[in-house]
Amino acid sequence: MDSHTYFERVAHQWDRMRKDFFSDRVRETAIAVADVRPGQVAADIGSGTGFISEALIQYGVKVIAVDQSKAMLEEMKKRFKRFDNVEYRLGQFNSLPMQNDTVDCVFANMYLHHVDLPQVAIEEMVRVLKPGGKVVITDLDEHDFGFLRYEQHDRWLGFKREDVKRWFKWAGLKNVSVDCVGDECCAASTQGDGKARISIFVAYGEKR
Repeated sequence: MDSHTYFERVAHQWDRMRKDFFSDRVRETAIAVADVRPGQVAADIGSGTGFISEALIQYGVKVIAVDQSKAMLEEMKKRFKRFDNVEYRLGQFNSLPMQNDTVDCVFANMYLHHVDLPQVAIEEMVRVLKPGGKVVITDLDEHDFGFLRYEQHDRWLGFKREDVKRWFKWAGLKNVSVDCVGDECCAASTQGDGKARISIFVAYGEKR
């Protein structure tokens, strides 16, 4: 099973599963770092069922939600059906369904460790940003909990912060920082292979 198939299968229960993995502090930190403003346009890449988007909507931000899973987007549509400031688009990490210089902010939460080429994914995020726009990524620090590869189909066992910082700079971002969110991602193996507790980073950069 690949990650696309996995997320198609768990979409209907993802909101409940997510609450066991990490807390609302992750999105609170991401939103605060981006300093979003009402009326801005933000892309939520790997949106899932709308964990990040929910907070953006509350700030009066127009959201473009992008995910490779149609089932995830359908669940998200149900959650936000009374809001008219959300667009839903199917897309892949290396070809986001947006034109150049489109959005004020790009968010990607727990997304990067599911893509084949993280650096390419970051470059795509920067492509769709307006000059001066901001990228905010929240994801896992490097770890050795291998069961996440075959139980949750993670491509990467987290990342070194120095690698993320380098990818941001290569993609043309300035004022780059990678810091600790102050929260952990927790996941218990369904096959008795232990329980993961992994620190979460928040990476920030501005398009030149």
